[in-house]
Amino acid sequence: MIPFPNLSPEIFTISLFGMEFALRWYAMAYIVGLLIAWWLAVRAVRRADLWPAVQAPMQPRQVEDLMTWIILGVILGGRLGYVLFYQPAYYLANPAQILRVWEGGMAFHGGLIGVIVAAWIYSARHGITRLSMADLIAHTVAPGLLLGRVANFINAELWGRATSSPFGVIFPGQAAQDCGQPLGDLCARHPSQLYEAGLEGLLLGAVLLWLVYARRAFLRPGLVLGLFLAGYGAARFIVEFFRQPDAQFVSPGNPLGLAWQIDGWGLTQGQALSIPMIALGLWFMLRARPAAEGKPA
Repeated sequence: MIPFPNLSPEIFTISLFGMEFALRWYAMAYIVGLLIAWWLAVRAVRRADLWPAVQAPMQPRQVEDLMTWIILGVILGGRLGYVLFYQPAYYLANPAQILRVWEGGMAFHGGLIGVIVAAWIYSARHGITRLSMADLIAHTVAPGLLLGRVANFINAELWGRATSSPFGVIFPGQAAQDCGQPLGDLCARHPSQLYEAGLEGLLLGAVLLWLVYARRAFLRPGLVLGLFLAGYGAARFIVEFFRQPDAQFVSPGNPLGLAWQIDGWGLTQGQALSIPMIALGLWFMLRARPAAEGKPA
């Protein structure tokens, strides 16, 4: 077992006018992740040779406008996705709680849908090629996923299932320590946040950047988007075997937290939401052809 390190969810706290304001690692992960995404996008659109017809789909100044739309898409989509996918009954009974984003509760799949809608509207308003814009966005997301999952670990949240492996982590808190172990024993859990950081962030991000700059993947519109969707979906599907499901899905008769099951076999909610991502990603990858040979993106 590995003791949980002495980490605080807050980077620092200041007191002003009788109130305390804290900067948390999770918020910093969002901020830095968005800044890295902006930098990667600007860097890519300045390289005209990476794009079909030696022309980037948008100008660097447009990337800043697009980021505003994406931030709104992430926040609104992520929150509504959590409400609809994970706790619809609770929020239907307590609709005022939906707006309390600062209390936590965001879903990646919902945030992804929000970004897609925001980018679609922006591209339609400005006449930007949709598939090339989608590729541009897709290759910038992984660093934010990496930082976000590391922040989840620092917050000691979204931990994994109980394990007897030597790299199990003893997460603090009564909920994390409630895994049916003998009285007095500690409960070690998979650090599933770090598994996701490694797969969704580090590995997937490295592959995407290699494809863009070494294999010039933007010349095949839809390829980068497809690999991101399929890669994230596959990584999340795998990690769900180690990740503790949301409490509302767990019951004495369903200790694995399967949201969709038949005779004890089934899928967690995260796996069920990832399957369409994998299928859609493979579809985009299979139809991606060099722009000069195929249809316009």
